[in-house]
Amino acid sequence: MDPSPDSVSIAEMLTSARAAGDGFHEVWRPDGATRPAWGAFLESLARMQPVDLAQKREAANQLLRDHGATYTIYNDQQALSRLWQLDIFPHIIGPEEWRLLEAGLKQRSRLLRQVVNDLYGEQRLLKEGWIPPGLVFANPGFLRASHGIKPAGGSFLFHHAVDLARGADGRWIVLADRTQAPSGKGYALENRIVLTSLFPDEFRDMNVQRLASFFQMERDSLRDLAPQHRGDPTVVLLTPGPLNETYFEHAYKARYLGFPLVEGADLTVRGRKVFLKTLEGLRQVDVIVRRVDDTFCDPLELRTDTWLGVPGLMEAWRAGTVAIVNGMGAGVVETPALLPFLPGLSRHLLGEDLKLANAVTWWCGQPKELKHVEKNLDRFVLKRAFVGGAGQPVFGADLTEAEREALLAKVRMAPHEYAAQEVLSLSSAPVFDMGRIESRPLVLRCYIVPCGNDFAVMPGGLTRVSPSRKGLVVSMQSGGVSKDTWVLADGPVEQLTLLLSPTVAIRPERQAGEVPSRVADHFFWLGRYVERLEDGVRVLRGVVQRFAGEGSEEQARELAALVPWMVSLGRLPDRFGKKVVPGELRGELLALLENSRREDSVRDLLNRVRYNATALRDRLSDDTWRLFNQLERHTRSQATRLKVPEVLEMLNAVVLDLAAFSGMEMENMTRGHGWRFLDLGRRLERARGLVRLIHATIHPSPRNDAVLGPLLEICDSAMTYRRRYHARPQLGPVLDLLIADDSNPRSLIWQLYQLTRHASQLPRDGMEGMTGSEKKQVDMMLSELAGVDLTALAGAEDRSPGLLVRLCTRLQAGLESLSDTISQHYFSHALRRVS
Repeated sequence: MDPSPDSVSIAEMLTSARAAGDGFHEVWRPDGATRPAWGAFLESLARMQPVDLAQKREAANQLLRDHGATYTIYNDQQALSRLWQLDIFPHIIGPEEWRLLEAGLKQRSRLLRQVVNDLYGEQRLLKEGWIPPGLVFANPGFLRASHGIKPAGGSFLFHHAVDLARGADGRWIVLADRTQAPSGKGYALENRIVLTSLFPDEFRDMNVQRLASFFQMERDSLRDLAPQHRGDPTVVLLTPGPLNETYFEHAYKARYLGFPLVEGADLTVRGRKVFLKTLEGLRQVDVIVRRVDDTFCDPLELRTDTWLGVPGLMEAWRAGTVAIVNGMGAGVVETPALLPFLPGLSRHLLGEDLKLANAVTWWCGQPKELKHVEKNLDRFVLKRAFVGGAGQPVFGADLTEAEREALLAKVRMAPHEYAAQEVLSLSSAPVFDMGRIESRPLVLRCYIVPCGNDFAVMPGGLTRVSPSRKGLVVSMQSGGVSKDTWVLADGPVEQLTLLLSPTVAIRPERQAGEVPSRVADHFFWLGRYVERLEDGVRVLRGVVQRFAGEGSEEQARELAALVPWMVSLGRLPDRFGKKVVPGELRGELLALLENSRREDSVRDLLNRVRYNATALRDRLSDDTWRLFNQLERHTRSQATRLKVPEVLEMLNAVVLDLAAFSGMEMENMTRGHGWRFLDLGRRLERARGLVRLIHATIHPSPRNDAVLGPLLEICDSAMTYRRRYHARPQLGPVLDLLIADDSNPRSLIWQLYQLTRHASQLPRDGMEGMTGSEKKQVDMMLSELAGVDLTALAGAEDRSPGLLVRLCTRLQAGLESLSDTISQHYFSHALRRVS
């Protein structure tokens, strides 16, 4: 039986991990001595207790949750958008070793740049036999539409990633190149932010190189690519959207670099130029950093079955009016099949031997190599040769005889689609998991970008370890865990950061035109769904309070009035208007809380809030995400096990969370168009919700005034009413307070005043401050309210019912019309002005 982790010291844990490691170990030499780069960190660990590591692990997970760091695993329905997995131990590389690695990575980028440019240019490498034609023309990564294009900046390949592993002798070996749309830089940055908060003293004292200078060089190099507007270029990061596996990284990196995060629908091509659809009009885009696979980028010339791209983008790129990073077709060299040819290509093109060796690879598209693979399959891991190939790597040694024959038959049918690599015994590094330290296999991904006439290598990278000690497939999709990579310097390093303060709730807008129409749309609906959620929670709380009360006569009377009122609102089935069975009512109330398939339930509205907030991830602060995560935690429950008092406690917590969000909106957000549309949505929804509540109060007849007290509580106006009237709620004063009191921030007229103020500042054909139809619509509602005597209407309601109902109906129609007008003017993307 294993000893309890609490009874084992960290030194004993490390000794156990060292003894269990196979092959090359990152921390210890074969004689058990600690490698120099790791000495200081292990000394620091020795001064800790296991409980300290457990606390750091929990702190790391909390930070990742606060930051919204997620990674989607498509084939695991239980792990969709799972929390990013980060080990609390860094991977440490010494300065001398890093210098050798850095030189090899720069050489590799220089080589691949020349190869890609030639394949889409003169194709001399094909004509002279340096690369087999089948490796290119059978490769779906080779885009014929890109042939002959001379990209802005002079190269198809801008940023480049390399997956590395150590051989048995400790040398770094290249497993694969990532050239289409390399991922992971944003996650590497997130790992660094978390680890420096866990080990600040170790990070400083060990002289770990910072990442900010690399991202600064990348940002400057991207801006230098602009074919036009070089003084103030518009650079955007193109994402497939919130459902993409690495969307968090797209948003995180866009915010860090200060570039707008856009989707295909945000861009349009006019006159062979690319424009961003903003609230004021069309703004020309100079550089696109794409995270959309190349074949999805243009439905006119490439794949026609997608909406992720921009129609006409290829033609604009061909015309040289926009730079695209990486260029469409750069994935042609993202194939293990090319690895056997790179040593010869390096000597031919660079006059140099490769400084970083490749994993021994055989492309099955050649008869001699195919026969070698067939005879020695036990030694190889078989992979798809080309980008987009389906299927996981297959280890020949793990196959039965029947499986082996079936696989070889499949390979013989299309041998060019497969490549075989000799199985490597990956190096190991320590991982803290489940209260224990164990050694696991490791793969390092490094990143390279151009910097003037040279290249810059990120001093670190994304280290990934296997989910198990014996695992040989190391990837996040297979359940891997990441590490921060610490590259040590010879001396103290300069402190530099590009991060904005986490207390700023929205990235400062240098000009309102930085807000695309889609972003304004998401802000508008985020505001609406947050307000609709608060309205739903307050209504539900009002009913639950009386359902769980002490059973006084007044509470019973109010509950009896609230149930048909909820039916009139559409929140309870019609049968509750005739007879109330307590057990059935409890079930319906819990369904309104937890049933995500029930429209406008708390869970449904939370999902809608989360969706719109996720689409705005690059514009919302960490504090905002902490609030959203707190909302999730407060509503995470098994509804069937909840008792009514627990439901009430949950609803109280949600009300406070939403109040905190309101404070964040009012106090922390810059008053740009993003905030304006967020507040527009909130005010419009609050007005709409209030009118619906009042309408349900007076219709259908007969009216039950017992609902007026709960209505005041739901509208957060009960205290004001009691202080002002010292009497039981009556319809006339209640309507005056909730509709016409311009000192009550919950009143209808207050919302209309805010709406008319916002409407007067909405952009109109590029000119802010011009009065548009939105303001006229709000002013019409204000004029109607100004001519209404609410006290007289309330008094006449008993004698001639219907006047208040018709007023509410007209106001509801006016608010719906206002919403439609805003959507048509600002979210339809049919903007006329080009700037």
